[in-house]
Amino acid sequence: MRRAWPLTVRGTAAGVLALACFIAAAQLGSVQLLAFGVFLVALVVVSLIALHITRRDVSLSRTSSPATVAVGDDTRVTVHVGVRTALPTTPGTWEDRVPEGLDGRSDGRFPALGSGLRGGDRAVDLVYELHATQRGIHWLGPLDLTIRDPFGIARRVAEVGETTRLIVTPQCIDLPPLTAFAGATGGMLQATTTRLGQGTDNLIARPYQPGDSMRRIHWRATAHRDMLMVRQEEQESTPEATVVLDRAKSRWGEDAAARPGADASFEAAVDACVSAVNALVRDGYAVQVVDVDGSPLSEVVPGGEQSAVAVLVARFATVTAAGSLSLAALTRLWSGSTTGPLVLITGALTAADVDVLAPVPAHSAHPVLLSTEPADEVIERAAATGWYAASIAPGTSLRDAWLRVSHADVTAAEAAS
Repeated sequence: MRRAWPLTVRGTAAGVLALACFIAAAQLGSVQLLAFGVFLVALVVVSLIALHITRRDVSLSRTSSPATVAVGDDTRVTVHVGVRTALPTTPGTWEDRVPEGLDGRSDGRFPALGSGLRGGDRAVDLVYELHATQRGIHWLGPLDLTIRDPFGIARRVAEVGETTRLIVTPQCIDLPPLTAFAGATGGMLQATTTRLGQGTDNLIARPYQPGDSMRRIHWRATAHRDMLMVRQEEQESTPEATVVLDRAKSRWGEDAAARPGADASFEAAVDACVSAVNALVRDGYAVQVVDVDGSPLSEVVPGGEQSAVAVLVARFATVTAAGSLSLAALTRLWSGSTTGPLVLITGALTAADVDVLAPVPAHSAHPVLLSTEPADEVIERAAATGWYAASIAPGTSLRDAWLRVSHADVTAAEAAS
């Protein structure tokens, strides 16, 4: 509860005037001035007593729409306040406490309410809008409700209700496909292209069994037999992609490990991470998000499951920089295996780091390197070792950077011609 001077401007003026009356009465010997001063003091005291002994039962519920909001978006907050009181209330003011990371005016005038003796609670809906500026979990409230006595002399600030959680997620930017032809890197189109020239009528169908992919359903055989049938010979594989978010504190600012949303470079990296996952999942890849040593940062997101992407984006509302892993851990991770697209997102990047990462591109169908703070000529050096590299420094366009790394082959061909 916030402490406040218990008198309004009117009440303060009454107290000052009473004091002046006492002084003047003592100097002039005026009984009238003394009586008037006593009257003003009594009025102030009665107002304070009436304000504090009048029972008011206040209930509060708070909702926001949407309940989860991305950085840069707005949410509408509705505070439902129910008041039960024996006496009518006078107008007051309200202010809902809003933490750093959310912008918007969350105060206003609280209307007068009638007596609740003849009915139930008198309810008021207080509505305001907030603009999300910082990722993380924020807590709205409590509500500070300022009430006044009927004479407007005294006031009381009451802390009402509990706090309500509002999740602010990173921005998930809509990015184009990683390549102009997804089958080139093992994506969704790969299964389609491998079947070109094959007649679906020549495929042997068998009854559907639990666990079979719905993509394998043979619709003509299903209609003919009046039961679900699937293609037996079709070789179905789940294309995989990996997104690596480098969280080592040494490659980010000091604030990146303190709390979500504090470091602009790390925020750009988190936005790039969830946006890359969204793009790859949309193209049919099963995506694993890991740290540079392979430690999973989320569950595997199945290809085409946009609802699972939403879950991952919400989970990344609280991720921060942590640990002190070297980029050499990524080299060891892929030393004996290969993968489809590999997207590495890191912070400060030096020429020595690029040399350490030089063996990795050979183990990926499409290795992408995104840095928020690359040193001079590091992007070109990384490209020479096989990476499709670009800078995603704060303030730059992630979409433009993604276009450069996703169509690098096309760009190189055009440059050569």
